[in-house]
Amino acid sequence: MLSKSTSVFIRQRAPLTCVHQRNFAGGGPKKPAMPASETNFDVVFVGGMNSTALLKFLQCDGVNYKMALVTDRSRYILPQSYFGVSHGHIAELKLESGTVSAQIEPWSRTDTFAKVSQFLPNENKLRLSNGREYTYKALVLSTGFNHTSEHIEGLKELEHTPQSNVFVHAIDNKERVDRNYYHGWNHTNGDMICYSPKFPYKGEGSDFYALYYEHFLRQDILQGRAAKNARIQFWTPNKEIFKFGYANEVALEECRKRGIEVFFGWEMIKVGTNAHGQKIATFRNVDTNQVIEKDFFSAVINPPSKPHQELLDSGIATAEGLVDVNPYTLQHKRFENVFAFGDCIGVETTRTQTAAIHQSPVIQHNLK
Repeated sequence: MLSKSTSVFIRQRAPLTCVHQRNFAGGGPKKPAMPASETNFDVVFVGGMNSTALLKFLQCDGVNYKMALVTDRSRYILPQSYFGVSHGHIAELKLESGTVSAQIEPWSRTDTFAKVSQFLPNENKLRLSNGREYTYKALVLSTGFNHTSEHIEGLKELEHTPQSNVFVHAIDNKERVDRNYYHGWNHTNGDMICYSPKFPYKGEGSDFYALYYEHFLRQDILQGRAAKNARIQFWTPNKEIFKFGYANEVALEECRKRGIEVFFGWEMIKVGTNAHGQKIATFRNVDTNQVIEKDFFSAVINPPSKPHQELLDSGIATAEGLVDVNPYTLQHKRFENVFAFGDCIGVETTRTQTAAIHQSPVIQHNLK
């Protein structure tokens, strides 16, 4: 059973500000643009592509709320296009969404290239990096994680070293995706390290490309392009590939049949080169704290996903950095006018674009 509608919370706090509603096919009066001075809103969305889409859905549904979007960019990378673009199947142009201003009608506020510097849920208030301060009657979060190559020492530098054959599995800009056209290719000898970080992390499950790379390697060995000692390895600090038992069993059995070596319980803490130019990854055992160095020829690395400090400081997130919501309504368990979806929620689900898409209608229903 769904929780009490957010519209109730909004009406309890203050009367709604009604705006003109256009009729079908553009008829009726045009809604006036949101004044630049407006700082009091019925609903504020904080996030990226999914928050933008949800606000647009509500606009199309004809809701009469004063709404605002806070987002740190004006275009987004589309995760569903990553595989096709990085393998040259579809044009790079299709990797980016349209601009936020082209998607959101001007009767709602859009604050692009801005971040929330402070959440004040007890005051129903946000402070932004651009100096603005907003109040809200309902808050919707889809903030994701802080996901960057800088979370592993040396990875940022090694990734940009020419012909290093080291790739970062992060879908954050066109340049990286274009470079990742070669991920999994040209592994001619030695070990390829495929690394997934500690749960929870961005793109859970969708970063498991080890089986795909083994397919490339098997063909290259048959054609004499790779040495017979070339291997694929999967490393992770977790104790499974997937959190779902059956899927994990199938993946492990397939790895066993294909000769892919799997190393559970090892956290990557550093990558670099030694005095001889050999690439070295440093791992720490999560159970014994043993530290080892492992040489490799190629690597595809998904860096750790870390929570946003602002959410931790506000009390909206748990100590693990996840927003504590009811798994059925996506309503915060302490702050009843706060909702969240996507990677940032503390719910047992895969953290993928597909999961966020399926959660979005629940938020949309509760806001209406």
